[in-house]
Amino acid sequence: MLFSYNWLKDYIKGELPIPKRLAELLSGHSFEVEKIEKRNEDWVMDIDVLPNRACDCLSHIGVARESAIVSGQKFCLPLCPIKKNKEERVKNEIKLKVEDKNDCPRYTGRVISNIKVKDSPFWIQKRLKSCGLQPINSIVDITNYVMLETGQPLHAFDLDKMGQEIIVRRARKGEEIKALGGEVYKLDEDILVIADEKEPLAIAGIKGGEKAEIDSQTKRILIEAANFNPKLIRRTSKKIKLKTDASWRFENGIDPNLADWTQERVSSLVQGISGGDVSRKTIDFYPKKTTERKIKLNLNYVEKLLGRKVLGKEIKNALEKLGFEVKGKLSEEIEIKVPTRRLDVSLQEDLIEEIGRILDYQNIIPSYPYSPLFSPSKNKEIFWQKICQDILKELGFFEVYNYSFIGEKEKEVFELDEKKLVELENPISSLNRYLRPNLLIKLVKNVEENLKNFEEIKIFELGDVFEKRQLKNKKEEIKERKMLSGLIARKKTNSEDFYELKGVVDFLLNKLAISNILYDDFQSTSEFSSPNFWNIQKCAEIKAGKEGIGFLGEINSAILKKIDIKEKIFLFNLNFEKISKIASEEQEYNPISPYPPAVRDLAILVSHNTKIVDILDKINNIGKGLVKDVELFDIYEGKEIPKGKKNLAFHIIYQSGKKTLTSEEVDNIHQRIVNELEKKADWKVRGVDK
Repeated sequence: MLFSYNWLKDYIKGELPIPKRLAELLSGHSFEVEKIEKRNEDWVMDIDVLPNRACDCLSHIGVARESAIVSGQKFCLPLCPIKKNKEERVKNEIKLKVEDKNDCPRYTGRVISNIKVKDSPFWIQKRLKSCGLQPINSIVDITNYVMLETGQPLHAFDLDKMGQEIIVRRARKGEEIKALGGEVYKLDEDILVIADEKEPLAIAGIKGGEKAEIDSQTKRILIEAANFNPKLIRRTSKKIKLKTDASWRFENGIDPNLADWTQERVSSLVQGISGGDVSRKTIDFYPKKTTERKIKLNLNYVEKLLGRKVLGKEIKNALEKLGFEVKGKLSEEIEIKVPTRRLDVSLQEDLIEEIGRILDYQNIIPSYPYSPLFSPSKNKEIFWQKICQDILKELGFFEVYNYSFIGEKEKEVFELDEKKLVELENPISSLNRYLRPNLLIKLVKNVEENLKNFEEIKIFELGDVFEKRQLKNKKEEIKERKMLSGLIARKKTNSEDFYELKGVVDFLLNKLAISNILYDDFQSTSEFSSPNFWNIQKCAEIKAGKEGIGFLGEINSAILKKIDIKEKIFLFNLNFEKISKIASEEQEYNPISPYPPAVRDLAILVSHNTKIVDILDKINNIGKGLVKDVELFDIYEGKEIPKGKKNLAFHIIYQSGKKTLTSEEVDNIHQRIVNELEKKADWKVRGVDK
């Protein structure tokens, strides 16, 4: 906002610092001066008044008051001499009606008769131009001048062009107003207007209308100084796309008590420049008077917050310079009365900020904290969460974040038990009716939406799931837990996808130093499984020792058919809370064996329902210590294979960490594995690589 240096001097009793020095003082204590420019015999300062000080400093008086404080000078208001006509009674001239006191907390009006509208004096025109406003006529220029001076927007109505009643109300649907300048604005019930008995005269707090415009023939005027709801003015300004000097000030809030002195000032200037008879009294709607706020200030807290010792006298002097009233003795706690113009001061922290800037923050000597800083305790959940995320990302998986809600459709597709679902009391829609019981539902949804655009999808999610449980006392409990789930889906599915995902789980758990990992038969009672969700032939419960920690398998094709997915999807589902408790940062180092491996192939004919994991368990148990790895490289079901059977082919890799294995040693352990496998009646080893 632009401020005239010569204008500021009007309110200072003493010598005001030169413009450059004043700009430095204001920038260091009050608000930043962005630019200083010489205009004729005056200096114009562009000051960035922040919103918190807009209530009292969007005016020359407000900035002058700050200038006096920071420069050590005395601030004084100009005199407002008025010769009031006892016979001019404003209540006989005009009536006032305010429909909603929340829209208009205060409305004042004063009648001035027998005026002569002319050009305003040169000194007013010069100051208006310096601040970016164009002169119009003496009455309009005076109202603008006093607005820039006090921060209180004003408006003058031609009394002979309007009715006998001022009504402050919301506009009616379909109403219009032709504003000053000729622009027509459509109004609605959310817009506040100043009207007479017939139609709107002005858009309240923003712009006047042409109907009661001041012109050269005007003889009687009504000067309005009001206070409007800031939120209402802001909404109206945005709605009609019109921002004015008045609306800007109303949006930031104005002291309702400012109207009193403003009325005196504008009346004095009008009478002095355009003549006229000023009514003895003003009309004044002020149902709830704004009084000075009282705040308790703890002197010890001042010292603690500012970080320096502050004497009681310093506090008192600083606050009194700002116009605050200090009551009581300067003991541990004092009472401060805050002027109503300081709408921004409501807490003792606000007062301490004012004290600090007046005493100058530069006087605060930097010092180290009194107490030592302690690092926070380690959050194991977050630690292991980051580890798991990093491991899976390194394995080529992408992390996804899904909503925690599911709807009726998911409940039906995945055949979920409604008794276990946690239902929201006020769901936004049927699409978000329940909290998710697992992460897998949304991960499958991700596949449905993305597989048409990608050849391969490898994703995971770590998040909370929710389940309702029935307790023994027949009460219900909502159980929330954190799960880690992931999947692999490809357009060209092959038999190794299941084992690839198993390898991912093995690698993840190994990195977390979780040992004794077993893949057990499907258990319908497991907390991680659902017989409707999985393909029973290709799924397993993941255990660490005897405790179940998750599930791995292929999703049931019947479910995929319901959502029109033809490809196979393989998923893992881990209880993150359990694995984070048994995970360890201590990793046992296993050196790479310097001795060469030996590879043997083995083919076995088994029944169609045989689980590969059962065969792998037997091979690993017999060859414990020497079997380094087992790879399934072929599954065959064809004409040469009996009905209900399948042929599985494995690479078995033997290696010792202590010595080079001889052919005889490898053959012996390989034969023991064959013998163990053939103990199963319906298993037959068909080809043995020796």
